[in-house]
Amino acid sequence: MIMLTTTMRKLLGPLPVLALLALAACDPAEVYEKNADLASPAGDPYVWAVQEKPAFEFEIPDTTQRYDVYLNVRNAADYGYYNLYVRATLTGPDGRVVSRKLHEMTLMDPQTGEPRGDGSGDIFDHRFLALPNQAFAQTGPYKLVLEQYMRQDQLRGIMAVGVRVARHTATK
Repeated sequence: MIMLTTTMRKLLGPLPVLALLALAACDPAEVYEKNADLASPAGDPYVWAVQEKPAFEFEIPDTTQRYDVYLNVRNAADYGYYNLYVRATLTGPDGRVVSRKLHEMTLMDPQTGEPRGDGSGDIFDHRFLALPNQAFAQTGPYKLVLEQYMRQDQLRGIMAVGVRVARHTATK
């Protein structure tokens, strides 16, 4: 442990405390996380156009480790449906498809219409486990492409989508 003198504390101010808080906020299991804001081709915010296919590229450093791959969704309270269908296509470093799945994500309670997820006001964040305990055969860059599969050319109310990759930890 590093001890700071009173003079050093005055010079540094709150920086050591902020640095410790930033380090504590980091998830040691996280390998990658990125989100993409969505807008229509005309520039209207919070619209996921069917032709918009956000792609996320992440590095897998260890093939002996298992990983959990999550899909992130941010939606506005005025999103018109209780669920969201997303097709996720994962390709490996060699360009071959590793996984292609259609995911149904429940954003609101089907009976009550109450929003699910973490939120404040009229914005809600969701994290869905898409590929649990995933093994990767090769090290290197993987790419995950997301497509909205809701039969709407312009899906209003979806603000952002993203991907999170974390080392799998066995639950006890």
